Amino acid sequence: MKQWFDNTAVGSLGEDVVDWPRVIPYILLHLTCLFVFVVGVSWIAIVVFAVSYFIRMFAITAFYHRYFSHKSFKTSRVVQAIFGFIGATATQRGPLWWAAHHRHHHKHADTDEDTHSPRHGFLRSHTLWFLTKKNFPTNEDRVKDLAKYEELKWIDRYDILPPILYAFLILMVGTYIEHVHPELGATKWQILIWGFFVSTIVLSHVTFLINSLAHRWGYQSFETDDDSRNNPLLALLTLGEGWHNNHHKFPGSVKQGLRWWELDISYYLLLGMEKLGLIWDLRKPEVTKVQEQRV
Repeated sequence: MKQWFDNTAVGSLGEDVVDWPRVIPYILLHLTCLFVFVVGVSWIAIVVFAVSYFIRMFAITAFYHRYFSHKSFKTSRVVQAIFGFIGATATQRGPLWWAAHHRHHHKHADTDEDTHSPRHGFLRSHTLWFLTKKNFPTNEDRVKDLAKYEELKWIDRYDILPPILYAFLILMVGTYIEHVHPELGATKWQILIWGFFVSTIVLSHVTFLINSLAHRWGYQSFETDDDSRNNPLLALLTLGEGWHNNHHKFPGSVKQGLRWWELDISYYLLLGMEKLGLIWDLRKPEVTKVQEQRV
């Protein structure tokens, strides 16, 4: 059980096979969602579900992806730690692990060395790749710029703690709603199931669809050396990550929706954070360069 709580309990790279004992918590996370048939549903539970989904999706798309993986803007050590923690509550591992694998993906996109290319099959691309012994450890050589921060290394090592603490927070919100606003017809357990478990599973699989579908389904605005596609539906569900062909053409850009109608909610929120002085030096491709290279 130690490997569930301390990621250093599993040392060197292992075999490219699913590590079933280690993924028991991941399986239980899915099974717990079945309790929706026990706790029922209410409009306030759906609101908590949506808010929980939105906040953590932003942490994944804006910080795990655009900041930690691609350094598309700058921020303070405090802000990066806060969003590193929030991102970890989404149960997609720690920021170093996430960024290390994503940088590897861009270096070898849709080749034999790409660990989650859909060319290797949908299930492999969608989930199986990160359940293997081989892909479990964090390769700090790929993220030396991030590994110098002890707080990020701590989050990465004990990445199961943020989800546990977040689940407790959602339970406290549910307790408040149940006792202070009983007219809403929700229980603390209903809020917990919808606000944490269901929200986490939906958030996770929508994020995984960027790997499994955004290299298969959609249109291409630019010629790239991979199969990346722009997908409007995925862009809406992931706050802008579905403009994946744009992203693979300009991976360092903080802005992924490059046409006026390509909605990029994460980018708009980052602009708001820039106005507040929380982030700065946002990197964007030159307009003329985008126009010249568009197919």
